[in-house]
Amino acid sequence: NGTFNHSLQVANLAAEVANRLGARAQLVRTGALYHDIGKLENAVFFTENQNGQNPHDCLSYERSAQIIIQHVANGMKLADKYKLPSVVKDFIATHHGKSLPKYFYVKAMETTPSLSSEGRGDASFRYPGPKPQTLEQAILMMTDAVEAASRSLTEYTEESISALVEKIVGAQVSEGSFNECAITFRQIAEAKEVLSARLRTVYHTRIQYPE
Repeated sequence: NGTFNHSLQVANLAAEVANRLGARAQLVRTGALYHDIGKLENAVFFTENQNGQNPHDCLSYERSAQIIIQHVANGMKLADKYKLPSVVKDFIATHHGKSLPKYFYVKAMETTPSLSSEGRGDASFRYPGPKPQTLEQAILMMTDAVEAASRSLTEYTEESISALVEKIVGAQVSEGSFNECAITFRQIAEAKEVLSARLRTVYHTRIQYPE
């Protein structure tokens, strides 16, 4: 249920961004609904599906990262099994690009520095890609990361939501996540505006009036 609700939220957000940018909204919505189907293979390992127990507590950070990363390959296998169109499969393959599952990566480097010195660190913790190749795929990547991160906020204010969106999307830009697709800085700025505004509505933030 957690992954399903996440996918619905991402689909709605991504469609709004696509409409603002003149992209294909229905295509982005469809890609969003299918992008995380690989989580069905190990649903309990993803935080949105957990209820008090976390199986990662019994695993190494490296093993946890590999399970998280594997949901992309698992999604592609399910897409092949059920004969999803290639244009939809592309969203599954690209929604994390070649990024790192940062929580487990940072924890592993802190506790096991030898991973880095042995040259295993980056390779063991990186999604296989490819990076987004289209505007629609870039929209999904931004929206997916922002929606997931928004659930971890301790307070929901205009400032905290805007700062989160800026942090997440800014990091993706800095890491070169969008350097293989046709998206402009102006479109990225507009996408951030839509995401911030929509999340403020979702979480019902209110203006703080002076006492």
